[in-house]
Amino acid sequence: MQLQQFSDSQALNAAFAADISAKLQQAIIERGTAVLVVSGGRTPLPLFQTLANTDLDWSKVTITLADDRYLPDDAPDSNERLVKSALLQHKAAVATFVSLYAPAEDAEAAVPELLARVRDLPRFDVVILGMGEDGHTASLFPCSKELNAGLADDAPDLLATNPTTAPYQRISFSKQRLAQGRAIFLHLVGSKKLQVLQQAAAGTDVAAMPIRAFIQLTDPELSVMYADQ
Repeated sequence: MQLQQFSDSQALNAAFAADISAKLQQAIIERGTAVLVVSGGRTPLPLFQTLANTDLDWSKVTITLADDRYLPDDAPDSNERLVKSALLQHKAAVATFVSLYAPAEDAEAAVPELLARVRDLPRFDVVILGMGEDGHTASLFPCSKELNAGLADDAPDLLATNPTTAPYQRISFSKQRLAQGRAIFLHLVGSKKLQVLQQAAAGTDVAAMPIRAFIQLTDPELSVMYADQ
């Protein structure tokens, strides 16, 4: 794990957006396309807005989410709605977006269609994770009965999860699919999150704090982008 600390979120977002766009540009040069995986929540909003105004051949970039609440994209708590309103704008409006929502009876019933949708996505070039104060990342929650399945080395690309400490069913990429990314980042703001990260780094029980599965990666190593505020 590499920890990069910034004076504030503005400095973090400027440096982070430059790093992300450079990695996506390199992917386009080398392979003709690039895949960016983002996370929802309030923390990445300013980053999304910075990226949306970044010069890049966004028409060759595919964007998807590490996870989403099982909600249609017009629901207020949908991460897809957030990404479309903040990132898929301006210069980035021409990027391709792959949704983690498909109408079905419930999240589990939607999984087959979603697995088919993401099956042909190439190896992710940039993965941006978030982390909750319980140590969850993506929708791999310590409280979820599906956690072991989501952490397994032979897990499918996607699975439905049912956290008991957070609202809504979820659709989440598995640890194995996210961990295959060429560059994996953890985006954190606030001293509370840094304390959680330090607690996670001090232990090894992945089931207790799933972010440990990514802290323990060595190839690639997790890059933590952190600012106090």
